[in-house]
Amino acid sequence: MRKILNRLRGDAGMNTAEYAVGTLAAVAFAGILLKVLTSGNVQSALTAVIDRALK
Repeated sequence: MRKILNRLRGDAGMNTAEYAVGTLAAVAFAGILLKVLTSGNVQSALTAVIDRALK
C-alpha cells in the first residue's frame, strides 16, 4: 500500500513547460481541423452525408 501511495505522490507528471507544449499542440491541431472542416469540399461532403442519412 505504501508503494502505491508513494507512486501517486511522485513527481512523475508533466511540468509547466510540458503543459505549455501540449496545449500549443492541441490548439494547433484544433486550428488545422477547423480549417479542414470549414473548407468548401469538406462541407459539401458532410452535407451530402447528412442529407443521405436523413432521407
